[in-house]
Amino acid sequence: MSQNRSEWNSSFAFLIAMIGSAVGLGNIWRFPYVLYSNGGGSFIIPYIVAILLLGFSLALLEYSVGYKFKASFSKTFNKIKPKLEYVAWFICFTVFLIVSYYVTVIGWDLLYLILSFFKGWGADPNLFFIDSILNQNNSIAGLFTFSPLVLIATILVWAMAWYISHRNINSGIAKVSKILVPLLFVMVIIIVLFSLTLPGASIGYSAMFTPDWGALLDLNIWIAAFGQILFSLSLGMAILITYSSYLPDDSKLVDNAAIVIFSNSSFEIFNAIGVFSILGFMSFTSGIQINELITEGTGLAFIAFPKVFNVMGDAAYILGPLFFACILFAGITSLVSLLEPFIDSISDKFGSSRKKTTTIICIIGFCISTIFTTGMGSFILEIFDGFLNNFSLLLGVLFECVIFGWFYSIDDLLEVINKNTSIKIGIWWKNVVKYVLPIVLSVLLLKGIYDSIFLGSPEEYVIKGILILLLIIVPIVLTKVKGKENSVLT
Repeated sequence: MSQNRSEWNSSFAFLIAMIGSAVGLGNIWRFPYVLYSNGGGSFIIPYIVAILLLGFSLALLEYSVGYKFKASFSKTFNKIKPKLEYVAWFICFTVFLIVSYYVTVIGWDLLYLILSFFKGWGADPNLFFIDSILNQNNSIAGLFTFSPLVLIATILVWAMAWYISHRNINSGIAKVSKILVPLLFVMVIIIVLFSLTLPGASIGYSAMFTPDWGALLDLNIWIAAFGQILFSLSLGMAILITYSSYLPDDSKLVDNAAIVIFSNSSFEIFNAIGVFSILGFMSFTSGIQINELITEGTGLAFIAFPKVFNVMGDAAYILGPLFFACILFAGITSLVSLLEPFIDSISDKFGSSRKKTTTIICIIGFCISTIFTTGMGSFILEIFDGFLNNFSLLLGVLFECVIFGWFYSIDDLLEVINKNTSIKIGIWWKNVVKYVLPIVLSVLLLKGIYDSIFLGSPEEYVIKGILILLLIIVPIVLTKVKGKENSVLT
């Protein structure tokens, strides 16, 4: 273990932090859409297969790597082979770029949490979101106009992230997770139970669970299931390796992985029941079909749901704040987990204090985030999100499987996994990591490359080109620069 390296003060602290990391915006607003648009109830079959093959296997891989090396993400790769440190920085920087716009989305939600107490989005939530919140202008001129509200909200979210992350892991991440995660689960239970009492709720959850068995023959449905699990469990984002590196020696990796995965999947399925019940109510009262209401991402959270709350009556003054508070809590716990690998790796390499490292990273992150508070911000955000999630992250996860499956002794990792556990993992896991996962990830990556290269406008290609340059140059610089002995940060 690295000298003076932090350690979780209990298994519960690790579990609650991991659950907080996994349960994020994707569970609340992405999964319901993915489920409905990919076969409804029949989607559960590829979803479960994806959990067992990709989710459980890759989670065990990342847990075992972090637990064995007990070092920062970048140092772990460096220990295997110094040249591989570049891969670690590539993944860390990819996640940091995701953080830069993730903060802004949480900022939008913070604004809507306030607005929900008096339905401040008005009679036309769509127009309000585009004009009043985003101040949207997708031309170059949009880069020189700002949305003051979004800028202020973004500053506040970065301040919260700094306040939590600059502390040690037990008084920061773990303490906040112990408060926010249980509250999040309680609020979702209240929302779902209430939504089931709404007129027309059955229209929604019936549509959600109605199976389309023919969809199981569609390869895209299976790709969607594996993509959802990868996204939902925060796999390949350096989080699992970093968090598990803080584990004490007597930890049970298999048990922990099973608890986190079960909690995450149960949450997103249960939450989806509430989402569809509320949309069923909207369909019942407005006469609009479910398929015209269901959407993913910001469209669901900031347009569709405010429309629902507008016709809900006084109950919306309770349900609305609960809904947006859920998004805020899920966003914050995921945000600090996304920051942690970069903070830990920078601090470990340059020997700087956690507080100083966190401060510098948050300042740089905020500067990048200001791009997404401009009139062109939402346009750029969509490009960042698509490119980084569908290409960069997938490439990083594929690197992980190849490196630890083929260039490192995977038998050593299997021994680590089976230590201190009553559930023994067999040789099948090695075969999944070495053969199955690289194939699955390659298919996902090829689809992501196709979407990135062949779909888009000239402006999108320019932004993607800038991202590619950054993802090449920044990791090279962080790899080549000397560490503690000649640190400029200490």
